[in-house]
Amino acid sequence: MSRKVTDPIRDLKKFIREETKVIRERDPAIHSDAEVFLYPSFHAIFWYRLAHRLYQKGYYFPARLISQLTARKTGIEIHPGAKIGKGLFIDHGHGVVIGETSEIGDNVTLYQGVTLGGTGKEKGKRHPTLGDNVMVSAGAKVLGSFEVGENSKIGAGSVVIQPVPPNSTVVGVPGHVVERKDHSAPQTKLQHEDLPDPLETEIENLKAENAELRSMIDEIKKKLEERDA
Repeated sequence: MSRKVTDPIRDLKKFIREETKVIRERDPAIHSDAEVFLYPSFHAIFWYRLAHRLYQKGYYFPARLISQLTARKTGIEIHPGAKIGKGLFIDHGHGVVIGETSEIGDNVTLYQGVTLGGTGKEKGKRHPTLGDNVMVSAGAKVLGSFEVGENSKIGAGSVVIQPVPPNSTVVGVPGHVVERKDHSAPQTKLQHEDLPDPLETEIENLKAENAELRSMIDEIKKKLEERDA
């Protein structure tokens, strides 16, 4: 009898300790443990864990009720059917949507406005799978049933609709890989200022090709002038 009473209390204490550690590690704006209770991420994930248990046991209506009430309170909508590992951190969080068949690994970070969604009304697995240590920046949309490999980063505003290899950086609409590393490195910050700009890279390549062509044309003109002189 005492075990049934103390288990939820022990689970709650463990959850609070773990979430406090996650939030303090990833948000420099926090100054005390007490502030953790003010974070929408804390409440959204806590109620998701409860709703997910109910969902697994077939109590779909109460699970969805908890999910919807939490979404109204926090601005973060997590379907109770989603599978989420340890250490998820949702920074700010307003507008985050995590679909029913989404799967999220350990130590994942999502920023505000992120959507892990489907691409239509298909059945079965229709939402993305995020590997460990993935970071998805503000406003990014990851749509469809595919995997984002571990240690990858999705740039702000990107729309990702195809698989992402591990250790990659993805930007753009549609999103595409602009950088890959040959080693794994858990992400603690996105470093927006260091993200490659594929459009700028293409422009620079065109400028270089144009300069080369101009040089060739000038050389041809010079030879023609020398011949006609």
